[in-house]
Amino acid sequence: MLIILFFVGLLAGFVDSIAGGGGLITLPVLLGLGLPPQVALGTNKFQSSFGSFSAAYNFIKAGRVELKEAIWGIIFTFLGAALGTWSIQQLNPNILKQVIPFLLIAVLVYTIFSPKIGERDSKPKMNSRPFFLIFGTFLGFYDGFFGPGTGSFWAIALVIGLGFNLTKATAYTKVMNFVSNIVSLFVFFLGGGIMYSAGLSMGIGQIIGAKLGAGLVLEKGTKLIKPVFIVVVSLTILRLIYKNYTGN
Repeated sequence: MLIILFFVGLLAGFVDSIAGGGGLITLPVLLGLGLPPQVALGTNKFQSSFGSFSAAYNFIKAGRVELKEAIWGIIFTFLGAALGTWSIQQLNPNILKQVIPFLLIAVLVYTIFSPKIGERDSKPKMNSRPFFLIFGTFLGFYDGFFGPGTGSFWAIALVIGLGFNLTKATAYTKVMNFVSNIVSLFVFFLGGGIMYSAGLSMGIGQIIGAKLGAGLVLEKGTKLIKPVFIVVVSLTILRLIYKNYTGN
């Protein structure tokens, strides 16, 4: 079973480093093992942290992320994720679950009908500090509170708000994903909601998969990211709608 989980993690890390959505692969597998939902979520955050770190590290190493430029995003994402992870313990997320598929549909439609989106850098529509204050706090909160589609929202926000090309936006997205993953993971760790054997096995696969995926992004750029992005967002929408109406 641990060998199977390793390959699940490898596939998820590969897909997630290109366009996000690795949780679509890993979380159903963990739930399929019979883990309680809270333990499955905690273990999923644990293993996905390996992949987001691996992808972020490879993008930083390749010079696609300037940490100095990203520092405000890191700070506000950290604060937002901490607040979101705390809030999920206090509030009912059902309203958010109903709204998110429609927001993702808007992202999908915009991406499909904007054929030139993210092909090259464009003029920023916001300064970086207010951008990261707004989106870092909001998307960090969302990732800690609920999570599905966070990478998609980050990528589109960076392309539109800061004028990043899609390759650069994907690189910065992985850094922000890693930050919010770590914050949520810490909360799950305090609650004891992690199955370490499964998480470590998947995490090792995540490291390898994310390295391979990041390498392909750096080599192929937008031509690779955009079609994978569209597929992942479409599957996320279908998964959320199915879950909302069936409870599975």
